[in-house]
Amino acid sequence: MPAKKAARVQERRRIVNRRVRSSTRTAVKKAVRALNTHNEAAGSAVLTAVSRLDRAVSKGIVHRNAAARSKSRLTKRLNAATAE
Repeated sequence: MPAKKAARVQERRRIVNRRVRSSTRTAVKKAVRALNTHNEAAGSAVLTAVSRLDRAVSKGIVHRNAAARSKSRLTKRLNAATAE
């Protein structure tokens, strides 16, 4: 692939990856916020965050161990919140 075309492709991928990473981080933040406020929608927020993390892992944007760690922490907090 010529260098100019490779640069164009990399730029397109960077923009797409940034969008996916941003939406993933936003979903995780919303889940944490819902857990902190003992919101009723915390369970669905955590499910959304886990789904976004899994999607980012499948696309190679987030490392699988980092996603597993985030998912573990979220579910741990959700289980603690629902046990109360």
